[in-house]
Amino acid sequence: MTDKMMTQELKNEVEDLLNRYVQCIDDDELESWPAFFTDSCLYRIIPRENEEVGLPAAVMWGDSKGMLEDRVVALRNANVYQVQWYRHIISNPCIRSVSDGAISVQSNYAVFKTCNNGESEVYNVGKYVDLIVRDSGVLKFKERSAIFDTHKITTLMVIPI
Repeated sequence: MTDKMMTQELKNEVEDLLNRYVQCIDDDELESWPAFFTDSCLYRIIPRENEEVGLPAAVMWGDSKGMLEDRVVALRNANVYQVQWYRHIISNPCIRSVSDGAISVQSNYAVFKTCNNGESEVYNVGKYVDLIVRDSGVLKFKERSAIFDTHKITTLMVIPI
């Protein structure tokens, strides 16, 4: 197999991971969401301004699959929020580097939100910066940062981006 074929195969695998990830959220299958991550991981949703100046303050943050699982349990059982549905649009991923089995990837996203009144609006726009690894032969996120450009979050952010 040539390097070009291996690169295209890897890009297809990464695209599949990203597409299955957003489909899981958009289809409200959030109990399956933590399975996209390694046991020890980093997930954060952070404003672009904070990321650019090195401030760690994130809107959502978890550093283990267990924390992500707890997030879903809280979302289902403790949080009170308006019914809303997401639809993600993501760009093709750009594989920035592959080193020691870790794949550095960047892609852009736009999330549309529809509430129970049937009106849709742009909810959040930004970029994903990911570190992806193989875990038992399957690609998973070791790190996933949703770095958003949007200055105003119109509702409580309870659902992952």
